[in-house]
Parts: sequence; C-alpha cells; structure tokens
Amino acid sequence: MRSSLAPGIRLITSFSRESWYRGFTLFLTFLFYTSYHLSRKPISIVKSQLHRNCSSLIRPPNLNGTDNETWCDWAPFDQENYQTLFGAVDNSFLVAYAIGMFFSGIFGERVPLRYYLTIGMLLSGLFTCLFGLGFYWNIHSIWYYAFVQAMNGLVQTTGWPAVVACVGNWFGKGKRGFIMGVWNSHTSVGNILGSLIAGVFVSSAWGMSFIVPGIIIASTGVLCFFFLVEKPEDVGCSPPQHHNSSSNEEIFSSPGQSNSISSEPAEEHTKAISFCGALRIPGVMEFSLCLLFAKLVSYTFLYWLPLYIANVAHFDPKEAGDMSTLFDVGGIVGKPLAGLVSDQTGGRASTCCVMLILAAPMLFLYNHIGQHSLATTIGDAVGVRSPGERPLRPHHHRRVC
Repeated sequence: MRSSLAPGIRLITSFSRESWYRGFTLFLTFLFYTSYHLSRKPISIVKSQLHRNCSSLIRPPNLNGTDNETWCDWAPFDQENYQTLFGAVDNSFLVAYAIGMFFSGIFGERVPLRYYLTIGMLLSGLFTCLFGLGFYWNIHSIWYYAFVQAMNGLVQTTGWPAVVACVGNWFGKGKRGFIMGVWNSHTSVGNILGSLIAGVFVSSAWGMSFIVPGIIIASTGVLCFFFLVEKPEDVGCSPPQHHNSSSNEEIFSSPGQSNSISSEPAEEHTKAISFCGALRIPGVMEFSLCLLFAKLVSYTFLYWLPLYIANVAHFDPKEAGDMSTLFDVGGIVGKPLAGLVSDQTGGRASTCCVMLILAAPMLFLYNHIGQHSLATTIGDAVGVRSPGERPLRPHHHRRVC
C-alpha cells in the first residue's frame, strides 16, 4: 500500500511560487525594520545607568574622588543638567532623522533597494557600536555621543522608505489592513527585543547594550544583500494586482488560482516622484500631520519611559527596561486590531481618528494615577500603546506606493 503525500509537503505545495516569494519578502522586510528599531532602543534603557541615585549605593573604598552624590554616574551625565544633556543626545538623532527623511525617499527611488538597505543597516550597526564603544574607550565628551547619534539618525532613514517600497512592489494596493497591521508590529517587536537585550548588559557593561544590537542590525544588512528580491519581475513572478477585495486571502493564493476580483495590474513607475508631487497625492498632507503629533507621543515614550519608570517606581535599570516593554506589547495587539477593523468597516481614516482620540485620555490617566500603583502602571503602559500611531501607516504607504 502506497502512503499518501506527507501533510507538510501537501501544505508546502498548496501555495504557489509567487506566494512563497511574497511571504518570504514580507518576513525579510519585517526582520529588517525590527532590527532598525532594535538598535534605536538601547539609549532609553542606558539612561538610567548613566545617571543614577548614588546615595543608595555602596561606594567602593578604593574609588578616588570626593563627590559622593555622582560617583556612580558616567560623565558628562553626572552634572545637574543631565536631563538637558540626554535631551541633546536624543535631539541629535531625531533632528538628523527628520532632515534625512526628506532626502531618503528621493535616494531610495533612484538606488537599488537591496543596496540601499544593506548600506543603511551596515552603517547603522557601525554607529550603534560606536556609541557603546564610548564605554570601553572611556569617552566622556557630550559632543562624541551627540555626533554618533546624529550620524545614526541619518543612516536610520534608509529603513522605512525602502521596506515600504519593497512591500509595495510585491503586494500593491488592496484591503489588507490586517496583514499590514501584523507586519507593522515590527516596530514593537524591535523595541521589545532592544529593551530586553540592552537590559541584560546595562548594569554590568552598558557598552554592550549598544554593541550587541549594532552587530545584529549589521548582520541583517548582510542577510538583505544576499536574499532580498526587490521586485516580482526579478524572479519571473507577475506584478501585484490592484483590487478592492475585503479578503486577505489573495495575498497567499494557491497554485492555479487567479485573483478574479483584480481589476488592473500594477503600474510601472518609470519616473521617481518629486517632493511636491508627493504632497499633491490625496491624503498625504492630512496623514502626515496626524503622524507628526502621534510620533511626538510615541518617541517620548520610546526615549523616556524607562527612565521615568526608574525614577518614579525606583526600579533598577534592567527592571525599568523590562517594564517599559509593556508599552509595545499593547502595540502588537493594537496594530493588527486596527487593521482588522479598517478591513471590516472600510473606514481607514475613521479608524485612525478613533484610535488617536482614545490615546489622549489614556495619556492623561497615565500622568495622574499611573505612578501610584504598579498594577496601574502596567495597565496604562499597555493601554497607551494599543491606540498607537501605526494604524496610519498601512493606508498611507499604499496611497503613495
């Protein structure tokens, strides 16, 4: 008696060649942008180690110096204006990131995405490691850390436009809010992994909190160079079909199945769009303004939440970092949920509006009562992130891709 085909093989053969390529591309781009956020997160974890409450620690007897209040701090963050210095380091990254993002999309449309992402991730790994090497090189200059963060901010702009363009090449347009919501959780996954990895080393050798993530993002850059396929045509697959189906099943179709709902093939973009041309696309200005204010809140939590928890709840740096990951756990739940709701209702802008409105009272609640109870702090950290800004992204990038 001849046995039937193994269940695993039947599962593999049930998907078409194009479906495997699409799934692989979705996985790779998810991994790439996860590594970008993973390398951004350590600075927020290390802050509470760079400036600590030294009075609660036992001073080593052989330590030179007379200042008992700052002996455990890392200069130059041992000064009274340490919060201003932290802000300067953060702003160095964010200002460079904001300026670089204006030009990143222009270069991304004119340079092969595989090379663009590879170079960006390798340079991001370099500058992330350089920040951590300041610990081993005993560097105490604020200008060094600000410069490294500024350069890191510039090269980090290679990530988002490139991965969105690559996903757009493979998936086109359509009602795929849930799939894109799951894919957009790469930011939350990256933040969680970055927090956990940095937390392992922060109390013993905080330099490794940067070096390890730097090595990880550089390694994903090598992976990108060897495996990323920018366009379906490069491997003999058909370009994506633009449709208005409410189902997500067309993304991974079975062999022999055709998307009967598809109306027209994807347009070939032979000419890169200009900045002014992008502004004229319907919805770009509105969603950009929404994203501006949403990112204001998001990056405040990204860079300051662990330090806030450490100061208010009096946790050590590792515990504060671990607790801050709950902020992104809510994001992993909220983004697919927002995508699913937008698929079912067809109101993507309405979904974004409702979630942004829900975020406002959660922030006030966290500010007033979050510090009085550990349970409340945990609950609000999750709740604030669930109505996060990323529901804006799936709709927005399909409009411009």
